[in-house]
Amino acid sequence: MLKEFRDFAMRGNVVDLAVGIIIGAAFTSIVNSLVKDILMPPIGFIMGGIDFSDFFIALSTTQYDTLKAAEEAGVVTINYGLFINAVINFLIVAFAIFLLVKQINRFKRAEEAAPAPGPSESEKLLAEIRDLLKAGR
Repeated sequence: MLKEFRDFAMRGNVVDLAVGIIIGAAFTSIVNSLVKDILMPPIGFIMGGIDFSDFFIALSTTQYDTLKAAEEAGVVTINYGLFINAVINFLIVAFAIFLLVKQINRFKRAEEAAPAPGPSESEKLLAEIRDLLKAGR
């Protein structure tokens, strides 16, 4: 059973998947920073200084100015602003993956369009021998 597991784990697809997951995790942190630190501040500025991460509904009778204040008070909240940030993150990641797959497909098409090399010398000789044998029959 251990040998089967080792064979399974070392197959090319599993190793490729592991590498993809690790790169994806690193890519996610980059995209999170892009959204949080670069994209959301200008969007918030355009919308009058609104910070999406502070959009929430407190499920209590007391009103709180920030999400942090509500959480410190132990109030249950619906954090729809954080959800908006997550949706924007997803859209950016999906678009980046789309661009990556599009480029990979473009390179594959270029490889497929490349002309196949002609027959080798040994293949030419074998074809000549075949033709001579056909003619001799």
